[in-house]
Amino acid sequence: MLKNLFRRKKPESSASSAGTPATQPPQEAEPQPSLPLKTDSPPVDTATHIPPSSESPPKDGWFKRLTKSLSKTKKILVGQIQGLLRVGRKIDEDLMEEIEEILIQADVGVNTTMLLMDNVRETVEERGLQDSTDLEPVIREEIQKVLGEPDQPLQIEGADTPYIILVLGVNGVGKTTTIGKLCYRFQSEGRSILVAAADTFRAAAADQLQIWCDRTDVDLIRGDEGADPASVVFDAVQAAKSRQVEVLIIDTAGRLHTKKPLMDELAKIGRVISREIPEAPHEVLLVIDGTAGQNAIMQAQIFNQAVAVTGVAVTKLDGTAKGGIVIAIRQEIGVPVKLIGIGEQLDDLRDFAAHDFVAALFDEKTDDSMLEKIQ
Repeated sequence: MLKNLFRRKKPESSASSAGTPATQPPQEAEPQPSLPLKTDSPPVDTATHIPPSSESPPKDGWFKRLTKSLSKTKKILVGQIQGLLRVGRKIDEDLMEEIEEILIQADVGVNTTMLLMDNVRETVEERGLQDSTDLEPVIREEIQKVLGEPDQPLQIEGADTPYIILVLGVNGVGKTTTIGKLCYRFQSEGRSILVAAADTFRAAAADQLQIWCDRTDVDLIRGDEGADPASVVFDAVQAAKSRQVEVLIIDTAGRLHTKKPLMDELAKIGRVISREIPEAPHEVLLVIDGTAGQNAIMQAQIFNQAVAVTGVAVTKLDGTAKGGIVIAIRQEIGVPVKLIGIGEQLDDLRDFAAHDFVAALFDEKTDDSMLEKIQ
């Protein structure tokens, strides 16, 4: 459990019992009195881009789709490395430096690249390798090690309900879409879900989230524009407890990682949640844009300093050549990648599996393990 996730103040009285109408938390002036919940869905914003519904499974399996989505990253990362490894070329320091340059250009990051290549050099020496064609399996092995094992998928088994997921990220990374896909996933597992729209700064934010909730038939807790986000969260926690839902997903306002007041607001939201459910939030999921490269790494580092992020969801990996950041995240931030998004369909967000990711980059065959686990 994430008992020390945020700096909290101890409650001076017990939390409201499940089923009790939402009233304001007793001590802290935060949040303001409970907001009325809007139950009417807003008019659908036709300008909001929502991909066509995908009720039937795609023809291609997950691994094949993953391989296609990583094609640009594969070309700039693995393809260029493979171009250096030819029969008769000896392993020397010049070759190692060329590989380092390719990894850095592919957004693996300087620190991660140095660690990875130091390990490659040690393995080459231990095994007495000389021909460059022997390097590819070594590089593949070391990438797998950097990604970390075992995998740490998003799991809610064993948690007291409601299981609370707090979703963070800067504007435009795909937070709303990720929440919609999580709703689809949990609903497919037969779980009851509630979503809270704690982004009260943008009028369109809750409306966009409402569209996704309507598509997945999930209730949305929302407040008035400009209201205290912590009040919306308080109402949502009370509603989740009274309705005995299994999963509560909380959307937060997209915020620049450099804006301290907005980052402080996250801590306030965390205090409100933990006052009602001491071990919550159970998951603090940071959504980052896979097309942002090293900028995403810097954002994640600052978010992780402000709040204890427990997992990362990397979106928009389809079509980007900067998928190397997936390799860097665990090493640079110390937080596991738990989810990856490779498209716009509802089932295009899956648990991250390091073996499948590396296999897709290096064109290995796999047993479509992630697909079998989820379907």
